[in-house]
Amino acid sequence: MSTRTLIAPAVLAKRKGKAVYWTVFALVVGGFSLVFLGPLYWLVSSGFKDTQEVIQTPPTLAPHSFTPENYSRAWDVMDLSSLLFNTLYYAFGALAFQLVLDVAAAYSLSKLRPVLGKAILGMMLATLMIPATVLVVPQYLTVLDVPIVERNLLNSPWAIWLPSVTNAFNIFLLKRFFDSIPQELLDAASMDGAGPMRTLRSIVLPISRPILGVVSIFAVVGVWKDFLWPMLTLPDPAKQTLNVGIYSLSNGVPVNVLIAALTIASIPTLLIFLIFQRNIMSGLTAGGLKG
Repeated sequence: MSTRTLIAPAVLAKRKGKAVYWTVFALVVGGFSLVFLGPLYWLVSSGFKDTQEVIQTPPTLAPHSFTPENYSRAWDVMDLSSLLFNTLYYAFGALAFQLVLDVAAAYSLSKLRPVLGKAILGMMLATLMIPATVLVVPQYLTVLDVPIVERNLLNSPWAIWLPSVTNAFNIFLLKRFFDSIPQELLDAASMDGAGPMRTLRSIVLPISRPILGVVSIFAVVGVWKDFLWPMLTLPDPAKQTLNVGIYSLSNGVPVNVLIAALTIASIPTLLIFLIFQRNIMSGLTAGGLKG
């Protein structure tokens, strides 16, 4: 059977058809590139401009007054090194808790199949339909006075780590991948005397590295880009994340220095995407095993 395409092969083989095709293709790709890369270019280039050039209308396409020291000023004035360390501490702490607890939850729902497991999974997935802003108030009241233990978690990393673990999307991704693992592998391990924990550690986790990589990236980026929740739960300036710290220190800082600080804050997540974009796509599409 022939594959149906938007343009018939006979039309595309003609000179006029090729010209129209490549013209439309260039316009579409160029338009989307401008939409997505235009704000990034404006962000980076504005960090090299002086204050007057940044606020002038219409804006300049390229900086006329090249001042790269804006980035060093932003690093020193806004104490980005401390904010960066705080953000990394929260992000990798959340990553550790998610890899331990979310993997355990997904493995239990997929392979151990507890009583009411489908109902629990359904309720977890139903939380994805609730807007995140609706949960801000109950979550804040919870960390303000944690039930049973009666602890105030404000200005502590637990206020960031514990809510990040309750990630239904990551649990669903992990469960879907675990579902694709042949049961015969687990049965063979069980016949050799391996228990559920040994099977998870020796069989499931080694072949789950693609999806574990995706969940790790989502965990780190999720904490890195979050703004509202850290602003509410980390009022101490010495313990704030990068985004919240820049916002708190933005008053009285020249706009070009502020833009330079925002550029520095954006670089890590952009590098993560550029380096691991193939891992992200392969992990999201991983759903079966051959053999």
